[in-house]
Amino acid sequence: MAPTKVLLVPLSSHESFPPILKKLSHKLRSLGISSRIDDSSASIGKRYSRNDELGTPLGITVDFQSLKDHTFTLRDRDSTRQVRSDEEKILAAIKTLVDGTKEWADVEKELPAFEGQDAEVPVREK
Repeated sequence: MAPTKVLLVPLSSHESFPPILKKLSHKLRSLGISSRIDDSSASIGKRYSRNDELGTPLGITVDFQSLKDHTFTLRDRDSTRQVRSDEEKILAAIKTLVDGTKEWADVEKELPAFEGQDAEVPVREK
């Protein structure tokens, strides 16, 4: 079993992300769940890949949507599938996964799948 259960990954080095990451880290710690923040300059894929190799089973991505609506993406290492929900539901899902009362398939049934964000593409006027 990996010593770190959750990787916290900011999408970028935007100044609004560190306070959110710190808050999430504190909440996980209060639940007895170990976490680590990877805010290196590597791509998000490389950061997840590095931590997959270390055995970190779960990852939370903090992105610009998180700033708008306080939702986060939760990623499962083994399937690489993701779900997205509000902080309370994400933390509850992590707690049940870590304590073994639920499996990833259960979480996927309860929380909306996350396939990726739509890029905002400007429309050119003719």
